[in-house]
Amino acid sequence: MLVVMKAQATPEEVQAVCDQITRLGFRAHPLPGAQRTAIGITGNKGQVEAGSLEELSGVAEVIAVSKPYKLVSRDVKEENTVITFPGTNATIGGRDLAVIAGPCSVESREQVFAAAEQIAKAGGQFFRGGAFKPRTSPYAFQGLGEEALKLLAEVRQEFGLRIVTEAIDSEALELVDHYADVIQIGARNMQNYSLLKAAGRKRKPVLLKRGLAATLEEFLMAAEYVMSEGNYQVILCERGVRTFADHTRNTLDLSIVPAVQRLSHLPIIVDPSHGTGKRNKVLPLARAAVAVGADGLMVEVHHSPDKALSDGAQSIYPAQFEQLMDECSQIANVVHRNIPRGIQITEPAAAR
Repeated sequence: MLVVMKAQATPEEVQAVCDQITRLGFRAHPLPGAQRTAIGITGNKGQVEAGSLEELSGVAEVIAVSKPYKLVSRDVKEENTVITFPGTNATIGGRDLAVIAGPCSVESREQVFAAAEQIAKAGGQFFRGGAFKPRTSPYAFQGLGEEALKLLAEVRQEFGLRIVTEAIDSEALELVDHYADVIQIGARNMQNYSLLKAAGRKRKPVLLKRGLAATLEEFLMAAEYVMSEGNYQVILCERGVRTFADHTRNTLDLSIVPAVQRLSHLPIIVDPSHGTGKRNKVLPLARAAVAVGADGLMVEVHHSPDKALSDGAQSIYPAQFEQLMDECSQIANVVHRNIPRGIQITEPAAAR
């Protein structure tokens, strides 16, 4: 169910509706919009009796949401969600496209600083790097753990880049929440519902990658798990799905971008590095992702990919990242979007 407030409804009236929903034994999810506030209702087993809410001051109407993903749906929030990072000009969603770049995994201080310097120089705003790496083989490099997170925090301090890194379990989630700006949930964990709910109890933005064989509805329902716990800052990420194709690591499904944008208000970005697994395909598909309307890109950049401890074959060189920024900026202008160049710090970050 969805309670639509009148355009002139006061914060007190919104709170009164939320309190009434709680008294009825349900959970209220207020989602402010540009013109109105909508309040999603979860926890109900069937249709909520509308009469007890329709008569409250400030309520315009109470309607049923037919889709299984309630809070993710545009039925609940018509305007696009734009995620901001206080103290900076960085955003994910809206007219500006976010570019998240960095190595697959944090290997050393020298490595991450070399990559971060080049990414900042080329105009990037977000830095990615894995501290915990879920690998197919138990003998492959698994990441440096908290040591890597400390290095990522140094990168933020030195270059101002906002940090995106993956949490693979509840223990890692606590550390990532402490050090990072965005919590990433990887493809292998897209349906790890206990981890999704734990991330939903945090108040950091969550970047959710599509599972290796997930349908559109399964993808959106995974996001619903996060939002149902009260965290409405969710970023979706298309990173390719498993098909019969053998010329790429995965099949990058760019058609999901407009499909998501029709059904959901959440931003969706594209990862052409994991989507292809091959360096020479990253730039062409990054250009295509911008052209199809993605809200951003996530790419792997390494100063010496042939020596990378993970995913070197799909990591582009810093010079290729500069080319990507230049060419994708031109395409963004054609589709009435913009790629901001560089991050501006408007106030010091809070002590961590």
